[in-house]
Amino acid sequence: MPDMPPLVDEVQVTAPRLAPSPADRAFAIVSLGQGVLGEAPRLDDALRGEPGVALFRRTGSEVANPTIQGLSLRSIAPSGAGRALVTLDGAPQNDPFGGWVIWSALPPEGLAQAQIIKGAGAGPYGAGALTGVVALTERDPGEGVSALDVSAGSRGTYRAAAALGTANLLAVVSGSTTEGYVPVRGARRGPVDEAAGLNQVSAAARLQGEIAGVRAAFRLDAFEERRGGGAIGIGSEASGGSATLSLAQPEASGSGGWRAQVWLRTSDLKNRFAAIDARRAVSRPAAEQLATPALGYGLNAAWRQETGAWTWELGGDVRAAEGETQEFFRDLGAGFTRGRVAGGRTLVGGAYGEATHVGERLLLTGGVRVDGWSATEARRIERDLNGGAVVLNSSAPDASGVTPTARLGGRLEVSDSIHLRGAAYAGFRPPTLNELHRPFRVGNDITEANPTLEPERLYGLEAGIGGGRDMVWTASLFFNRLEDPITNVTIGQGPGTFPIAGFIPTGGVLRQRQNAGAIEALGLEISASGDLGPLQVRAAAVATRAEVDGGTVLPQLTGLRPAQTPEFAATLDLDWQVSAPLRVSTEIRHEGRRFEDDLNTRALAAATTVDLRIAWRIAPEAEVYIAAENLLDAEIETARAGDGLLTLGAPQTLRVGYSLRR
Repeated sequence: MPDMPPLVDEVQVTAPRLAPSPADRAFAIVSLGQGVLGEAPRLDDALRGEPGVALFRRTGSEVANPTIQGLSLRSIAPSGAGRALVTLDGAPQNDPFGGWVIWSALPPEGLAQAQIIKGAGAGPYGAGALTGVVALTERDPGEGVSALDVSAGSRGTYRAAAALGTANLLAVVSGSTTEGYVPVRGARRGPVDEAAGLNQVSAAARLQGEIAGVRAAFRLDAFEERRGGGAIGIGSEASGGSATLSLAQPEASGSGGWRAQVWLRTSDLKNRFAAIDARRAVSRPAAEQLATPALGYGLNAAWRQETGAWTWELGGDVRAAEGETQEFFRDLGAGFTRGRVAGGRTLVGGAYGEATHVGERLLLTGGVRVDGWSATEARRIERDLNGGAVVLNSSAPDASGVTPTARLGGRLEVSDSIHLRGAAYAGFRPPTLNELHRPFRVGNDITEANPTLEPERLYGLEAGIGGGRDMVWTASLFFNRLEDPITNVTIGQGPGTFPIAGFIPTGGVLRQRQNAGAIEALGLEISASGDLGPLQVRAAAVATRAEVDGGTVLPQLTGLRPAQTPEFAATLDLDWQVSAPLRVSTEIRHEGRRFEDDLNTRALAAATTVDLRIAWRIAPEAEVYIAAENLLDAEIETARAGDGLLTLGAPQTLRVGYSLRR
């Protein structure tokens, strides 16, 4: 007797998401799939393959302190907090206290796609999406192991990560350890300099299903990492987790669709800072950030309806954050003598409406958004640790405001292989709790907080052309004006004693976060990808001319280039399938000169690196590989202190590993 057919067809339950909006086609979007993401040991490293995508400094997340892991797009004055919003299936991944992203908590093995959306994200993305959005999509669950990577490399580096599950459950785990490298090398290196190592673990689980046509998913994750800072007495620890509940009913023919999400995120950060003598022979504790407990929570929702050629979307979101920094500081040689607690609350929420018309060749889209924001309960209390007497009790008045934003876009299909597009947009980013309340020290340089900071606002225009079939190409011209950018502004130099900050040693600099006038950036982006014989090729470049207008408040900055902003960046990717099992790929990255400081007195030289990967397929879904990062061992200048001390990025790094992708 033949087998009976199943009474119920097997249905693949996908995550609760709406389909991509047709409005996306009017804006500059780069999509990275599993192939690109899966070859990078760190997500930020995969994203940096797109020119103009950068952390605050050139240091990747394998060494960088969490406080400088904020992401920015288009090389418009990167900041430690980051000027781009990072989401995972709609839930913000930016730290509730500092705005940075803990990249080790987002292993590439758990992702299906990363979309880099350039330009202010008014409309569905809202506050924080100042220079754009990185929208991450988590992979759907599958039976068994769907992704696995195990590798070992230079300087005691070991890593393992996996995605596994069942039809309704996805689990993603990762762990890595490395002895790291010494950031200060050459003649200036002293006895206090040591390798900046990293130990990290992360785990996430997503349970999903469908009830009465509504898709639902509940996700939990947790992470912990411990870092050395490259010198005795310097280091950090970060930990936290999140919970997200998502519901969606995707649109069907003739009916609307909706999604709703609530999320909660906790984090904590500990930092140890040290003062180092000029010979780098002695390290003395300068400050200790004991804890930075923070809580972020929020919700977002959207409704979408298709009516003929029109698509309508309405939605909104609310995000709240509260936290404080708890620190010891002022060590005069016999231990810390002062304690500090500083923190507050922030709240931002808004609503938007967007409409898109899709014609035979012309697409038009437009949307408006209104957000309200507030920064409240600002406090900074400093005590003498011997007796507990209060030596400083400072607060700032509550601040609030309403900010309207909008975005417009259009795309014209000139022919089957050529299109034109244009966009205009406005966006804003409120200051983080870290920028408002937490001072910090790097070596002998001190940066003060500022509880009176105002939100940053960006206005932009762009126009692009693209096309091709076998070879796909694009070119875009953009102009952005960033008003009231939050900048570390130099206000004093050591040796000397200053109010609140105290003593600044010789060679040290005192800065404060301030809204520094405006930044104007004119840029050109080009890219091309396709096959050239046996080679798959992708080339991309961005040239950005950015200048500061300090106005009447900071005229000394007028005409200068924003700190950490290169004028040119480019990448070239070559992928060669030598034979059925053998594949060779390389990526060449170049970044032009940038300045470490707001006054353009500390230059960081241009840097060119070459990465190489050779893989041998041992099964349809598995391969072994050897990879070399910074193959030619180029010197990558990442920071320059007031006394000229130069810090360098990662030297040549080799890895061998096994990879499985299903």
